[in-house]
Amino acid sequence: MIIRFRPSPIVVLCIVTLIWAFSFSLIGVYLSGQVDSYLAVFIRVFLAFLVLLPFFKPRQLPGKQLLVLTFIGAVQVGVTYQFLYHAFSYLSVAEVLLFTIFTPLWITLIDEVLLGKRHLPLRWWLGSALAVMGALIIRYQNISADAITGFCLIQAANLCFALGQVAYRRLPIADVKLQVQTFACFFLGATLVSGLGSVLFADWQKVPNSLTEWLVLIWLGLGASGFGYLAWAMASKRVNTGQLASMNNLLIPAGILVNVLFWQQSADWPRLLIGGAVIALAVWVCRPQTA
Repeated sequence: MIIRFRPSPIVVLCIVTLIWAFSFSLIGVYLSGQVDSYLAVFIRVFLAFLVLLPFFKPRQLPGKQLLVLTFIGAVQVGVTYQFLYHAFSYLSVAEVLLFTIFTPLWITLIDEVLLGKRHLPLRWWLGSALAVMGALIIRYQNISADAITGFCLIQAANLCFALGQVAYRRLPIADVKLQVQTFACFFLGATLVSGLGSVLFADWQKVPNSLTEWLVLIWLGLGASGFGYLAWAMASKRVNTGQLASMNNLLIPAGILVNVLFWQQSADWPRLLIGGAVIALAVWVCRPQTA
């Protein structure tokens, strides 16, 4: 008898969140200020595209769906990062983190108003609001005079990231094997947009030139991007909108915790614990209801 282990989608989302939390620290320690951000994004998504290319079987899906999947990757990763990295010209890192907390609300709004045109359960809205509140408790700091411009850029990034997640959830691809066989299109779209961003905005004097930098980029491409985005996308199809929205802000306490435990950074423990508990409550509030 063959026993197939299929982990809970929430567990998968938590694992990916932990991987991404380590990735943020690796970027901050080994790449930030040394490797151009646009080049770093292009390299990581291109590596993710290459690692999934051997599994690519385009005949498994209609051409229209492949184009939609390519567009989703272009928006969720490619366009998102263009807005995000421009925002750093106006905001501090703390401000960027603060303004990203609205992603859960964008996900809930897009799913109901823009795509679903239906009313979501009140508890999903409550969960999204709690996720924002929890992240706000953790990350709130005084903001700068350029906050309005930076806020608009970050919300554009949040909107693109949220739109990509919701659109993938609604893409009629349920079979796990089929998702693996077609996900290369996601990174094809991301590669095209990030490649264009590199041509237009990259500082080519800041190319990776050390073994450590390349090892970090390889991990970001194969692990954080290749495995991470694929696993997140597949798990997102097995949770409801409220859970997906709330899980987006779990990265904030996870990222801080990794920084504290592995890179000896300081943390406001009461705010971290309280905010993390509120985000966990948001996921619990949005859990599927049983009869």
